[in-house]
Amino acid sequence: MTLPLYSPQDDPGPDFAALVRRAGLAPPLPDGAVSALAGPVGPGGLTVTHGTTCVAVRYADGVVMAGDRRATSGNFISHRSIEKVFPADRHSGVAIAGAAGPAIEMVRLFQLQLEHYEKVEGSPISLEGKANQLSQMVRNHLPAAMQGMAVVPIFAGYDLQRSEGRLFQYDVTGGRYEEHDHTATGSGSLHAATVVKLGFRDGLPEPAAIDLVLRALYEAADEDSATGGPDLLRGIFPVVATISAQGFRRVADDVLRDRFVALYESLELARSTATDATTAEGGEPE
Repeated sequence: MTLPLYSPQDDPGPDFAALVRRAGLAPPLPDGAVSALAGPVGPGGLTVTHGTTCVAVRYADGVVMAGDRRATSGNFISHRSIEKVFPADRHSGVAIAGAAGPAIEMVRLFQLQLEHYEKVEGSPISLEGKANQLSQMVRNHLPAAMQGMAVVPIFAGYDLQRSEGRLFQYDVTGGRYEEHDHTATGSGSLHAATVVKLGFRDGLPEPAAIDLVLRALYEAADEDSATGGPDLLRGIFPVVATISAQGFRRVADDVLRDRFVALYESLELARSTATDATTAEGGEPE
């Protein structure tokens, strides 16, 4: 077997999927297949629900995870209150982005495997082992991901051996990468990660960490149509959970409502201050 040679102009680079398509080895998409970005393909296409956006941030006592509540099918909103942050076990959680159906199934199987291991061995698996187990599940999902049904989770937990929170992000091939401070996934991850990066500092207290992820999701929803913002009318707010030595704890919606109201007030104050400063500057004599 000889390896193919490419000129510098034709080199596909590290994109394996592009190489397969260029070599003519990609199987044709059947009617109803789903594009990774554009939704259904072909007449009468199958619609697949996708969920975005999720973020996770380390704080002084552990990790806070958050995910918006919107799920989309192409350019349509499929669900306004889907949940994307789940407990994996007592001291870890997983947040999902991508094809919602396979992602939720993966989470349920992941929860079952962790529970089964603990019952068989008499003790829970290490946090590192949990992250590796999820990596293998994502890797096994690669054939579906190549057809547009990708699942890209975030895994986070409190490491009882190290007494600290830890974060792990993944790619569609099952690659597992530990992040020290924060991470994000989903279509709005670029905007959310930027907000978190600007607002993060070591040793954040829990209230400040919650405010940071809420601001990140708010800004992501403002720029990304697939990310849902807080809905005060329907009472729909992001799912936010903290993971510490005390375990996985979901933040109540009443608390999130109050924090979003405070966020709106601070944004309105900043806007009014900026407007007043611009008016005063423009009214000064030359």
